[in-house]
This record gives sequence, C-alpha cells and structure tokens, in this order.
Amino acid sequence: MGDSADKMDGKIVLVTGATNGIGQITARELALRGATVIIVGRDTSRIQFAAEKIRSTAPSGKVHTLMADLSSQAQIRRLAEEFQTQFPRLDVLVNNAGAIFARRQVSVDGIEMTLALNHLAPFLLTNLLLDALKASDHARVVTVASAAHIGMRVPFNDLNHEQGCYRSFVVYGQTKLMNIMFSYELARRLAGDAITVNALHPGFVATNFGKSNGGWWNMMFTLAQPFAISPEQGAQTSVYLASAPEVAMVTGKYFARRKAVKSSSVSYDREAQRRLWIASAKLTDYSANG
Repeated sequence: MGDSADKMDGKIVLVTGATNGIGQITARELALRGATVIIVGRDTSRIQFAAEKIRSTAPSGKVHTLMADLSSQAQIRRLAEEFQTQFPRLDVLVNNAGAIFARRQVSVDGIEMTLALNHLAPFLLTNLLLDALKASDHARVVTVASAAHIGMRVPFNDLNHEQGCYRSFVVYGQTKLMNIMFSYELARRLAGDAITVNALHPGFVATNFGKSNGGWWNMMFTLAQPFAISPEQGAQTSVYLASAPEVAMVTGKYFARRKAVKSSSVSYDREAQRRLWIASAKLTDYSANG
C-alpha cells in the first residue's frame, strides 16, 4: 500500500479504534513508514494483541497503547491527559473509532451511544489535543466519516434520540454527517494554524463492523461481505491523508478513494456547522479551556 515518498520518520500519530479493521491497518501502515504510533482501545487483551501484530509487521515503527472507552467523556479526558504527559506533540490524529447500534443505548454520560462514540468522542478528543497538535510543525486531523451521511440532516431538536422510533442506520448516517460538518468547521477555526483537517469515506469494508449486535445484524453484515472491499483497501484514504506530501496543505475537504469529492449539500451549511459545534460543546462540557 505504501509509497516510499510518504516517510513519517519522527512523526507521532494517534489512531483511535485501532484494535481491528481499517484502524489497525492504518496504524500498521503509518508504523511501516517510520512513525511512532499510539493506538487506542478499550479492551486490554485486544489492544495488546493488536500492538504485537503491528510490531511484527512494522519493526521499524514504534507502537504504544493507551486505554480508553471513547463513549465515556471522563475517559476521553484522561486519555488526552495521558497522551500529553507521555508525548511532546501530536503530528497526526486519526479519528477512526465508530460503531452502529441495533437498539438505542445510552453512554455512561446519558448520551445516545452512536452520538457519544461517533461524533462527540472525536469532537472532544480533537479539541482536548489541540495544544499537542499546535506543538507540531505541521499537524493533520483525519476523521473517518461515511457516504452514509448522504440524505441525512442533523436532528437538532432531538440529538439524543429520545423521541419517536429509533432507526439505527439513520442515526448512524446522521453522526457521519456530523463528522464531516465538524471537520469543515474545525478547518475554518484553525485557518491560522499549521493544522489541516479532513474527513473521508473509506468505502464498504469487510470487517467485523456491526456484527457485535448479534442476531440478524450479524447475518446481514456477513451476507454483505462478498460485496465489500478489504480492510487494506478501506484504509488507503486514511493513510493517504495522514502521510501523503501532496495533501500536506489541503484542509476542509471530504475524500473518497484518495480524491477530494463533494459531500452532501447539507454538510456545507455554515450556520448548521456552527450550531452543531455549540451543541457538541454543551453536551461535552467543553470550552476553549477544555
């Protein structure tokens, strides 16, 4: 997958959701390029297994682990503190963690789980790590979104999905729209800093995504596997945005297949982006001071 021109020797990279799937492949590929890679996971055995697997295929890279359940805002804050204690800066942040839930669940903070994990986690973590990103000569924020955002709108009147019927695919698509809108808003807010911010669609990837819901969900995602691309293919755009010299100065864009493409028209609504930022800050109790 790699390009010898995309060397990352000396770079410090944090990848969330890196215990399997495209997150693990992304971490591996960046380690192969010489980066120091910190992978984040919530299960001790799984994250240690993933780290050893990456080390075995990328001996030139340095792999570290940090534990956090990203659906918990307290753990996100602890993660940010631990990272900044252990590392002098952050050159690349890859917000990869995400999930879909068959039934409405709430996080430890009382927030609908898809919203908590897919949108509020990258919103809060990225903001808490801004000082570390600004300490880099040139930093990149890469957020994995999805084409599932197309046709969606942000449900500002019911962000926590407490009203009506819970439709998992709709809720998932809405959070992916939020990922893109957050990226556009953050890119604009950081226009004066040496930090680029981009979102991407990885494609429909053959991973364990969605299977943890069990039952017919497992069957549905299993039956769809023959039509999916490999995790290696799915990680290509994440790796490209994290490492390629030709996109070092590109910011505020949405990518698919390593090319900048148009996201939905709704995603470009600046007032909606600003409104989402304010709502997200309120839900995470985030201010400029963290």
